[in-house]
Parts: sequence; C-alpha cells; structure tokens
Amino acid sequence: MRLFVLADGEEPPADLIRSLHEQCDSFVAADGGADTALRLGFVPDVVIGDMDSFQSRAAFAGKTIVDSSQETNDLEKALHYAVLQQADHVSVAGATGKRLDHTLKNLSVLQQFNSRFRSIAFYDARLFMRIIPDDFSISLPPGHPVSLFPMTGQVQGITTEGLRFSLKNETLENGRRDGSSNETTHGRVRIRYRSGSLLFMTALTKELIRYTNLTD
Repeated sequence: MRLFVLADGEEPPADLIRSLHEQCDSFVAADGGADTALRLGFVPDVVIGDMDSFQSRAAFAGKTIVDSSQETNDLEKALHYAVLQQADHVSVAGATGKRLDHTLKNLSVLQQFNSRFRSIAFYDARLFMRIIPDDFSISLPPGHPVSLFPMTGQVQGITTEGLRFSLKNETLENGRRDGSSNETTHGRVRIRYRSGSLLFMTALTKELIRYTNLTD
C-alpha cells in the first residue's frame, strides 16, 4: 500500500501534490496540511493531528482523527496511522520550510520511521530526500546535483560511483565532513556504506516524481 502524507510546512506546488496523490492509495493530511490541500483543490481521505492549526474541520466531519498528545508532532501522528494501515511506501510533502526547528524535527521523524516502511521519502518544491539503504542505485542525468548527509553522527565505509567527488571507503560526520554539493558524472549512481544512516538529497524533477525506483 502506498500512502501520501501532506504536512503543514512550506506549501508544495500543486503539481507535486497531484502527482504524489495519483501514485498513492490513500491521502492523509497532517493537521494544517488539510487547509493547504483544500486551498489547492485536493481532498484528503483523513486528517490527523492535534487540530491546533486546521481551520476547516467542519468540512471533514467523520474524516478527522484528533490526537492531542504533546509527545508527538502531527507528522509523527500521521506516520503512526500509516503503520496501522500497513502502508509499505510513504511519500511526504510539506515537511520542510517555514520554521527551521520544525524542519529539523521532521528530519528526525524521518529517521525514526525509516525502518517501519519499505521506503519513506520527503518531497518539496526543490528536493527529493530519502534515508537510503546501505547499497543504493539510481539513474540521474549527468550534472544533476546530489548531497549526502550523515543522519547519525558518523556514517562509515561510504563508497560512491557516478559522482564527481567520489568517496572510497570514507566517513562522513556531523560537524566535521558532510557530502553536500556533489553532482552526477553519468547516468547511474551507486552509493554503498557500512554503518550509520545516510540521507540522500537530489534536485527534484518531474521525471524523479514519477521514477518509482525511488520508492520501491
């Protein structure tokens, strides 16, 4: 089951929401993400959150799940629902932007839920983001921007193929060395690593939204 979550961060382009919605079996809005959906002409199947931001609750009678817990944010609540629905692929838009603290929290949530699904990915107007498995391949055009970021302090044993600045059994570490602002050299990129958790980020294109290998 593929599930799409729209969070209440920076408003994604309507075309992105439409594409992700069409590719998924269920559409869940996290609190104020439902207002964004309605404003752009989309109707979520379910709205989940503590409802401190959602302004259109009357339009969703019977479709809201109120969770007032302050121990989890609205994206966590939506992803807990996705687990209960036995989703295996989850696409999330609107999880970045607006406030840096919220963006960092949601990246932490991405790390928290990464092992609960076969894949979970973040999309915004500019980027595709995913914590990649320890042997990951993708086809991208030459000169396409790619960044790697260590999510767990240190990521060790990284070897890359198809990137301009290659790594050969090397380490990335928060506060010391990251892998930002790289780019592809040819059509196939392969990234392997031995330990840790590695965030892969690349510039979003229409082709990438439709490229199902990103979420398979």
